[in-house]
Amino acid sequence: MIEVGATLPEAIFSTLKDGEMSNPHTNTLFSEKKVVLFAVPGAFTPTCSQAHLPGYVALADKFKAKGVDHIICLSVNDAFVMDAWGKQQNADQIIMLADGNGEFTKSIGLDMDTDTFGGIRSIRYSMLVEDLIVKSINIEDPGRFEVSDAETMLKSL
Repeated sequence: MIEVGATLPEAIFSTLKDGEMSNPHTNTLFSEKKVVLFAVPGAFTPTCSQAHLPGYVALADKFKAKGVDHIICLSVNDAFVMDAWGKQQNADQIIMLADGNGEFTKSIGLDMDTDTFGGIRSIRYSMLVEDLIVKSINIEDPGRFEVSDAETMLKSL
C-alpha cells in the first residue's frame, strides 16, 4: 500500500471534458503541482454522491486559496460515467478522473473486490500530492466516511 513519502506510479487515466476524451498520465496531472486527490468506490453511489464529492465541490475555492492546483476525484468507473456524475454534482472545479481498469488503484494498493456489487473498486481515501510525492494520506476503514472528507483535508493543509 502506498505510504507518505512515496512517488505516485505512472498510470494512464481517462477524462471527458466538453465531449472530448483525453488520457492524461500521472506526470501530466501531478508533476510540479500541489494536488488533492480523493477516491470513491463508485460514482452515483450514496455516500459518494451525498457527502464525499459535494464536500470538495463546496470547498473548492478554499482549496485553491491554499495553493492547491488541482482537486481530483478518482473512481474505478469509465470517463462517461465520471463526466455525467460531475455534471450532476456541479463539479466544475474538480477533475473527474476515470481509472477505468483500476490499474492505478491496484498499483497503489488501495483496491478492493466488491464481488457482485461492482468488482474491483477503490477504497475510499484522500491524499495530498506535491510534485508526484504523497505528503499525506487518509484511508477510510470499510463502510466508513470519517477521515477522507473535504473538511479534514482542508484542515490539514
